[in-house]
Amino acid sequence: MGRDCGFSGELARFYLTKDIWGTDVAKFGFDIWMTTTALANGFKVCQSFLGTKVRDPKFVNTDLSSILFQVVGTTFNLMETYSQVWSTVSGSEEVFTVGAQRAIGLEPVFINLDRMIDKFKLGMKELLKIWEVVLPEETMNFLYRLTYMQGREFHMPDEVWTKIIYSFAIASNKKLLNTEHLIKSLTPLYLGELASFVRETWESSSSEVEDKIEQLCLCFEKEKEFLIKNWVEERK
Repeated sequence: MGRDCGFSGELARFYLTKDIWGTDVAKFGFDIWMTTTALANGFKVCQSFLGTKVRDPKFVNTDLSSILFQVVGTTFNLMETYSQVWSTVSGSEEVFTVGAQRAIGLEPVFINLDRMIDKFKLGMKELLKIWEVVLPEETMNFLYRLTYMQGREFHMPDEVWTKIIYSFAIASNKKLLNTEHLIKSLTPLYLGELASFVRETWESSSSEVEDKIEQLCLCFEKEKEFLIKNWVEERK
C-alpha cells in the first residue's frame, strides 16, 4: 500500500520518531493518535475493513474512568498540539476505501441500561461542582432535567453531547482543573450518553447504527464554531 493509502515507509519512519511507544497512549489512545497525527501532518489516508477488533484480555477489566482518561486525554492533547490545523478546517469528505466490507457476527453483550443511568444520576450529585465550572448554563439545565427522566424518555440529544465534549476540551486547554480529575469526571456523562444511544438503537440494524453515528459526526461539524469561538490559548 503506497502513501496515497496512508501507510508507507515514510509514514512508518515518521511514526517511529514519536516518543509514545512506552506510554499509555500506545495501549488505549493509539488509534486516534495514529490517525490524527497522519492527517495533521499532511499524509493522505484511506480506510480498510479489518473485521472485528478484539481487545487484549488484560485490558478488559480496566477501570472505565482510566480508559477514558487515556483515550480522551490523548485526543485533547492532540487538539492542543494541532490547533492551528483543525481550527482552519470546515466540513468533511469521504475517505477512499480499500476492499469490501463484510458482514460479521458478534457475540451478544449484556448491557445494564438502568445501572448506567443510575451512574449518570449519581454523577449529578457527586460531580456537580466540576460540571458547573466546565459546562454552559443551558447544558447544565438540560442535565438537571435529564436526571428526572425515566425509561424511554431518557434521551441525550446529539447537540447536548457535542457541547459537553467541546466544553471539556476547552476546559482542558484552558487548564481550568486538574486534567485527570477533569477527564475522569466525564465518565458518568459518557454512561448517560451511551445509555441514550443504546436505547435509541436497540432494535436497529448495523447500517442504521452507522447512520446514527454519522449523524453525531455531522453534529460535531455543525457545532464546531462553538469550539473555535471558545478555544483560548492563554493559560494562567
